[in-house]
Amino acid sequence: MSGEHNAYLMVIGDREALAWVLSTRQTAFPAARAGQASRLAAGDELLVYTTRGCFRNPTRDRGRVVALATVAAPVTRDAAPVRFGDREYPLRCPLHVTELAPFGTGPVLAEHVAALHAFPDPRSWSVRLRRPLVPLDAHDRDLLVGLLRPALVPLDDALAEYLRRGAPVRRPHQAASR
Repeated sequence: MSGEHNAYLMVIGDREALAWVLSTRQTAFPAARAGQASRLAAGDELLVYTTRGCFRNPTRDRGRVVALATVAAPVTRDAAPVRFGDREYPLRCPLHVTELAPFGTGPVLAEHVAALHAFPDPRSWSVRLRRPLVPLDAHDRDLLVGLLRPALVPLDDALAEYLRRGAPVRRPHQAASR
């Protein structure tokens, strides 16, 4: 925990969802995660983590911490949930995001698991990433932020590549007819 605010690793496993988070500067949660999401308060820090499968090539990609966000307001229920694939996310909160690691950079989480308290058993650490928020203590927060800071650039300098990679792939049958 950082001062009076909490810190979390925010786990994102889908490129379209990541592009939405970064471009709208908000995050969303499924209704089933209301208990966990409702704990977020303005000022809490979220270290944005993209899973190995986020960009749909887990043999090439690494799970990385790519941004530091601050919760701008508490989570609220939205009457029009955002959808990614066939899943709805009706719980939302705004974020302050000003810096982002250029695509393909940022600390690789797997390389630091043994030093992080959030993962007491390094052999099964990835199991803890099956939820959207992983609580971090002050040690873990400081370690990850220290590793991330050198990679960060202004959001606008790195955002375009994440948006390009997050755009839905158009299949031939989806193309607009003339």
